[in-house]
Amino acid sequence: MLKTIKGVAFATYKEWAAYRSHILVSLFIGPVQFLVQYYIWSSVYAGQAGTIRGFNLEQMLVYYGITTLINYCIMDFAGWNLQMLIRTGRFVTFILRPVSHRLFAFSQKVGHRLLGFWLELVPVYIIFLLVFDIYLVPANVLWFLLSLFLGFMMMFLINYCIGMAGFWLTRTEGIRSIFVIFRDVFAGVFIPLTFFPGVVQNILFFLPFQYISYVPVRVFIGDYQLGEMSLELSQIVGLQATYVIVMLLFSEFIWRMGIKRFTGVGV
Repeated sequence: MLKTIKGVAFATYKEWAAYRSHILVSLFIGPVQFLVQYYIWSSVYAGQAGTIRGFNLEQMLVYYGITTLINYCIMDFAGWNLQMLIRTGRFVTFILRPVSHRLFAFSQKVGHRLLGFWLELVPVYIIFLLVFDIYLVPANVLWFLLSLFLGFMMMFLINYCIGMAGFWLTRTEGIRSIFVIFRDVFAGVFIPLTFFPGVVQNILFFLPFQYISYVPVRVFIGDYQLGEMSLELSQIVGLQATYVIVMLLFSEFIWRMGIKRFTGVGV
């Protein structure tokens, strides 16, 4: 399995390196989005020395800064690729291969994000440091790296499950578009989850979306709090790992159900 991941990841790395201009476009998107958040929250905190929902202005900017960098690390296209292969019938070639498509897709993501690390994350980190004077250092490096990897896995598994909707539906673009909005909102990409009402926070705690981005961000900061829950880093990362395992089992169940419906005809 490790040889497969290494081989596919390396091939994907070289393939995307030949078309790196596609990745370089996002090099401008992240800083621009952060700049918008910078002006919005600077206006919100203008003349206010206190905190809002546990964040002062500096902490809020750090939150959006690390959220941007984490999104560069975990960005995923597995769901879109899978539904496209199913719709066109080209997925049949993967059934005949000795490697499962899920492992193949995961390996592709590893290679793609390794390239993104050098072309996206590192330059944007330097921009945040030099332009915005935001120094992003995790409170605990080991716990953060583990949480980041689990967020990487969670993003892949959730997106892959959405892609498997293609086994039942001819077109999944609408579902995917709606899902992406809900996923990013409930993962804390647009606004920290602590800004939601208390009842909603308690519900979000039991949903898998926070483990994509919000939990790695809070682990980076060094504390976790959502609703009535306040956990140690080891506890929340352990819970994150549990949800990843559950999501892996769920994706296996959906796979076994969906593969029975695949006809390989295409449209």
